[in-house]
Amino acid sequence: MTEVLDSIIKLKNYMDSQIIGQEDLVNKLIITLLADGNALVEGAPGLAKTKAIKTLASSIKAQYNRIQFTPDLLPSDITGSEIYVASEGKFEFRKGPIFANLILADEINRAPAKVQSALLEAMAERQVSIGGQRFALPQLFMVLATQNPIEQEGTYNLPEAQLDRFLMYIKIDQPDAAAEKKILRLVRQEVANGSKPLQQPVSLDIKDILLAREEALQVHMSEAVEEYLVQLIMATRHPEKYDAKMAGFVMYGASPRATLALDRCAKIHAWLHEKNFVTPDDIQAVVYDILRHRLILTFEAQAEGMTTDDVIKKILKLVPLP
Repeated sequence: MTEVLDSIIKLKNYMDSQIIGQEDLVNKLIITLLADGNALVEGAPGLAKTKAIKTLASSIKAQYNRIQFTPDLLPSDITGSEIYVASEGKFEFRKGPIFANLILADEINRAPAKVQSALLEAMAERQVSIGGQRFALPQLFMVLATQNPIEQEGTYNLPEAQLDRFLMYIKIDQPDAAAEKKILRLVRQEVANGSKPLQQPVSLDIKDILLAREEALQVHMSEAVEEYLVQLIMATRHPEKYDAKMAGFVMYGASPRATLALDRCAKIHAWLHEKNFVTPDDIQAVVYDILRHRLILTFEAQAEGMTTDDVIKKILKLVPLP
């Protein structure tokens, strides 16, 4: 185990100790961070989505900002705006909350299209355009957006172009009984301890994350595993080659961005498990989060109650392993 991998494992273990019952969320957040991407998290209120991103930010010596998305939010509330400075007789740009390393976009689907467009530029191009000028965002930058699957009143559907910019679409569930008991006991102990963490916090520099990113992406992928990865993507675009009935389920398959995302995330998953090569298991561990928001199903599939996860499950059974 290298020194940089050891530091990332310590970060993961610390987050697992603070966010009980959401190991998959913690794992996928770290993968997203190392893959230089953004994540969309869907889960009911109270499942530690906010705590997860705050714990991650506080463990990296990174700047964290939370933006609460509402129907009356303006693009300038995210990006910032030009302010007239009377003493100098000119306009000056005041940066908005998007200028941070880790951004929590809470209830992202409550904001209108103009706000989503401003966020899309930041996510896609890592810059903000104001008054004909472009302002670069930090080198380490990640948006964690959340949406509530229960309440849909007053929400807007995210455009497909923006969904495709999310590296992962992570769905989280309620913790089981054992995890619930651990949460209860942890909170009791923290309250008794003056709300201080019981475990020694991890403190990494941004350069440690950048080094980890570089090391993880050097993990080897054989030609056979690479072909398997590509065939999974091809199966979403040409399902009729694998199953005639599947052809009636998928309207649009995954984009090339999905191929690149699957490659990066599979390598990082293998690296986090102390492997120096990618296996099909690494691809399968992240494929749902990468493809579920990039497939558009037909009305026939929706009428049968199928979800994109159901289609991905079928594809995994149809595409032969290397």
